[in-house]
Amino acid sequence: MTRAHLPGIIAMALIVVASNVLVQFLFGNWLTWGAFTYPLAFLVTDIMNRVYGAGPARTVVFVGFIVGVFCSLVGTQIMLEGDGFTYPAVTFRIAIGSGLAFLTAQLLDVGIFSALREGAWWKAPLVSTLIGSSVDTALFFTIAFSGALTFLEPSNDVSWAGEMLPLLGVGPVVPLWVSLGVADWGVKLSLALIALAPFRWVTGRVRAAA
Repeated sequence: MTRAHLPGIIAMALIVVASNVLVQFLFGNWLTWGAFTYPLAFLVTDIMNRVYGAGPARTVVFVGFIVGVFCSLVGTQIMLEGDGFTYPAVTFRIAIGSGLAFLTAQLLDVGIFSALREGAWWKAPLVSTLIGSSVDTALFFTIAFSGALTFLEPSNDVSWAGEMLPLLGVGPVVPLWVSLGVADWGVKLSLALIALAPFRWVTGRVRAAA
């Protein structure tokens, strides 16, 4: 790790911290504000990979993972009150799901990006982010809310997430957590396309300044 890598490391840490805070605030019926900040982690990883290579990109990922785990552990110790109940700001299942999803998806992103780096400039960041984001969403929402994994934290009642409702309010009837995951996935895919412009611009500026 060199001084040149610090901006990427700082950016990743800030994104992870911001997302851990903003995930607690709803945006509409199916999203949280964290859904709009978390996907930026893939942009940071891809920029680091394009400019410095896979090694520094993985370093940034591991730093983000450590920051995320720390924030989650702090969150499990913060107790909130509402509707007559006391509950942790971050449950154990959410902490596990967040950490495993982040590390798996980000390292997958690095590997796919590296395999495609010699192709068209847009292919590596787009394909790696689309696949990484899909894996991230599937892992997180399944681990955090699926009724099949209740044994991970028996004391955590996630029955609310299993309520059967139309998908995003209009589709076939599915558990609520599936709608939350699909909405989150949709935002990630949209931001993957939007992020191509800043990816192109930032990598060009960093290379020109090197």
